Amino acid sequence: MYQTLLTEVKNLIFYISINRESKLNALNIQTLSEIKTAVLSTYDDHSVSAIIITGSGKKAFAAGADIEEFAKFNVEEGTRMSADGHAVLRAIENCPKPVIAAINGFALGGGNELAMSCHIRVASENAKFGQPEVNLGIIPGYAGTQRLAQLVGKGKALELLMTADIIDAQTALNFGLINYVVPQENLIAKCEEIIEKIKSKSPLAISSIIRCVNAHYEKKIDGNNAEINEFGNFFGSEDFVEGTTAFLERRKANFKGH
Repeated sequence: MYQTLLTEVKNLIFYISINRESKLNALNIQTLSEIKTAVLSTYDDHSVSAIIITGSGKKAFAAGADIEEFAKFNVEEGTRMSADGHAVLRAIENCPKPVIAAINGFALGGGNELAMSCHIRVASENAKFGQPEVNLGIIPGYAGTQRLAQLVGKGKALELLMTADIIDAQTALNFGLINYVVPQENLIAKCEEIIEKIKSKSPLAISSIIRCVNAHYEKKIDGNNAEINEFGNFFGSEDFVEGTTAFLERRKANFKGH
């Protein structure tokens, strides 16, 4: 089905691996389109409760956009490329299922932007991060100027964006860019461990949390009002009845997502 991705569903987890190892998994237009299609396919798929996105091989998660592809673009083509990239990463950010980036090496430019659009980021010890676009005479085009500031703060984001510095995994962890650093051989297992914790919770609540947190960054939405409305709606859900009943009965809840 996909030309640039390897996909698999196992234990309710949808694994997406960018399969362009010879290009360090650089994100060309086709790859981004296929990632969007793959992620959107899970929105209403009850056989999937979470997604892990990674890159093939041990060197790169995704080493940026494919420069050979866009080097001769004109203004209109460049604008469309950026708009399309934004749409892909919004599909990930707004996915109602948790999406974890398993960062197994270089996450540069568009690769770092892809990782930042995921809800949680786990990196191998050899991972490297950066937004080196200014070296090409351009700026990040897939919301890198926006999400980097959200994650690491305005001052540090401006420094990284303007210097094009490449940072290692431990520095990225210290900056708040990623959640965990693990040995490469433990990378997927750590992501699965996090997902197993999440899978035991109410799917309704998980989706609601994603919407509420994202609402904080939407200019047209009041995040507090979003939370109030989301919270109130739970009192009409089966998961609320099950969760509170299980608590009072001192047993583990069995959520159905209704």
